[in-house]
Amino acid sequence: VDIFEGILKMNFDEAVDCGRIRWISSEVTADFVDCVKKQSVLGALDQVDKDVAIVYSPLNGTGLKPVLRTLGESGFTNITVVKEQEAPDGHFPTCPYPNPEIREAMALGIEYAKERDADLLLATDPDCDRVGIAVKDEQGNHVLLSGNETGMLLLDYICSRRRANGTMPEHPVMIKTIVTIDMAERIAAHYGVETKNVLTGFKFIGEQIGLLEEKGQESSYIFGFEESYGYLSGSYVRDKDGVNAAFLICEMFAYYKAQGISLWQKLKELYQTYGYCLNTLHSFTFEGAAGFLRMKEIMASLRQGIDMIGGKRVLECLDYSRGLDGLPKSDVLKFMLEDYCSVVIRPSGTEPKMKVYLSVSAEDMEMAGRIEAEMAESLKGFFE
Repeated sequence: VDIFEGILKMNFDEAVDCGRIRWISSEVTADFVDCVKKQSVLGALDQVDKDVAIVYSPLNGTGLKPVLRTLGESGFTNITVVKEQEAPDGHFPTCPYPNPEIREAMALGIEYAKERDADLLLATDPDCDRVGIAVKDEQGNHVLLSGNETGMLLLDYICSRRRANGTMPEHPVMIKTIVTIDMAERIAAHYGVETKNVLTGFKFIGEQIGLLEEKGQESSYIFGFEESYGYLSGSYVRDKDGVNAAFLICEMFAYYKAQGISLWQKLKELYQTYGYCLNTLHSFTFEGAAGFLRMKEIMASLRQGIDMIGGKRVLECLDYSRGLDGLPKSDVLKFMLEDYCSVVIRPSGTEPKMKVYLSVSAEDMEMAGRIEAEMAESLKGFFE
């Protein structure tokens, strides 16, 4: 089809009149919001404080109406919207890039949170499938949490409440991508939850939900997340959902607030229980055809085997090019190291880059930082 002359066109009103275009009914939105609200894991006797101060930003995207409607119908009464980022605006005038992963996008929301003394800031990205949050630390400063940290908090909250309220399925399953924090597996194991690891991309999490559904085990799925701020606790959709995530984050925040616990304190408690875990991403650029060939050479060299990475012994190398665990074949290597450390290496599917994901477990942040630096330095020789 010629991209200009080969496209069939029709007058919009005519298309509506003849039934080729149908407006999406309000019932679809209502059904969606009802599905999100059903993801609550609170029991009848659980105490929550839904008058907690929350600042929310849709980052000039699509999240405003569904997020506010869901929170409002769920009883949250004290929500301030970042005015400059409220209305949809494809030029995104208030931040250089509307990504809740970066501090610049969250800066205006943090100012609002400071002015209103709000303990929680959350922002959805423009198409409202990802959520970033900031919470108060011990000094009252608003700290941005990583996608991994928010995911661990949600996983522990869902598991603990479902177990306490008797709603945990017989064979519960949590699904995460292979580059998402390994500590999540230890949290899941603590609650008797099986972890399924999939390739990078939330579509692979959705695929696993579909496979469970085919076996009549859809209810076994309790949560899925990836390090890039995508979360989903229900099977009503098959992709990450920022409305669901925003709702669960606010419910979790309100529940712990009623117990006199902040999300920052809860995160520190998880680190004390399972050990501090640091995840970082390093990228190495290889331009042009020569760069593409160089990346293939690097992956081939790595497949020959490595004994040590930054002083940590390599216990196992998982080569996903062979189609491990029933997953599609992919040019990805994951090195499992001693002391709950790991390294994932893969060529980017969209950029001329090699991506290296480091996951480090240690007693505290300082030690994790030292180990991560040693691991990163030892790997540089392969890429430079």
